[in-house]
Amino acid sequence: MKTDRRSFLKSAGLLTAAAAVLHPAQIFAQAERGRKSSGSKKMELTWVPFDAKMKHVFTIANSSRTTTPLVLTKITYDGYVGYGEAAMPPYLGETQASCMEFLKKVDLNKFASPFLIEDIMKYVDSIATNNCAAKASIDIALHDLVGNIMGQPWWKIWGWDPTTTPNTSFTVGIDTEEVVREKTKEAAPYKVIKVKLGRTEEEDKMMINTIRSVTDTVICVDANQGWKDKHYALDMINWLNERNVNMVEQPMSKYALDDTAWITERSPLPIIADEACQRLTDVKKLHGAYHGINIKLMKCTGMREAREMVSLAESLNMKLMIGCMSETSCAITAGAQIAPKTQWADLDGNVLIANDCYKGMTVVDGKVTLHDAPGLGLTHVGKPLL
Repeated sequence: MKTDRRSFLKSAGLLTAAAAVLHPAQIFAQAERGRKSSGSKKMELTWVPFDAKMKHVFTIANSSRTTTPLVLTKITYDGYVGYGEAAMPPYLGETQASCMEFLKKVDLNKFASPFLIEDIMKYVDSIATNNCAAKASIDIALHDLVGNIMGQPWWKIWGWDPTTTPNTSFTVGIDTEEVVREKTKEAAPYKVIKVKLGRTEEEDKMMINTIRSVTDTVICVDANQGWKDKHYALDMINWLNERNVNMVEQPMSKYALDDTAWITERSPLPIIADEACQRLTDVKKLHGAYHGINIKLMKCTGMREAREMVSLAESLNMKLMIGCMSETSCAITAGAQIAPKTQWADLDGNVLIANDCYKGMTVVDGKVTLHDAPGLGLTHVGKPLL
């Protein structure tokens, strides 16, 4: 069995990466321990719809919701299992129906091995335009599967230092003063609070002042394209700078690149692209107009492209943030593998929902904390849905 496993890893081109972390004998021993049962040497993709229920009504500059539609995925191969997820807030333009329709078109039997992530995801990406969350659900499941076979987490396979992860923020959506106070108290274990702004000046300043009546915790701001005038936006940023705010996401429309560049040139705080940054092809276009980018797996089709975005942004001396949607611990833990390379993390999507069906990455003293469990290191909460 060890000889077969060695040939399997070597043919996939990943034995070297694994050997840099552990002696081959340890790799194969861990891989064998991770095996669920004997199974087919064909990849089988299955999925199920799932509604993530928000603990509070979640309101941003232009919308509110109480649930987020998800599709949970699973890929099995040779007795191993990998889990993935598509999270689809309405503004992404995807639905459970569109996601599942896309997944029906995916034929993983075209590929001999799940280690061929590069080729598989190029094929998946070519099936249809957009459908980025659906594509991410396959990418995440593939990474979990391959990590389980190798017996290693992805931060280790990539050779990144888990101690360099930032503190993650806890998001407070737009709401009444009373509810904002309640949400702020819930954020007590966290060292950064992410505040949604982008309404009127009165509403925005009420949000900040209400939080400041409860705590002096560092704040990061997400305006979600809500500010319409660059002079007003800069005035708000200067006001925020005096209130222990450490950065501002997407102050204006993603299309207002020149106005945003004007703000970035004058801002005392880092300006980070969110809606303006979807995929790898966007990064270079944003260089000079923003100080950095927020990477979200549901927008960039998953971990493979997220890692490429990290490399490109670093080469351009751009700052990095890893963000999320309202997600279970499956996608949150996938995003957390990127965290060692970022200055900011917003990985609280799982704690904002009331029915998380997985356990994975943890937050210890406010900090994103990665573990040695293979793949994504997920365990089920309750009966497995897949």
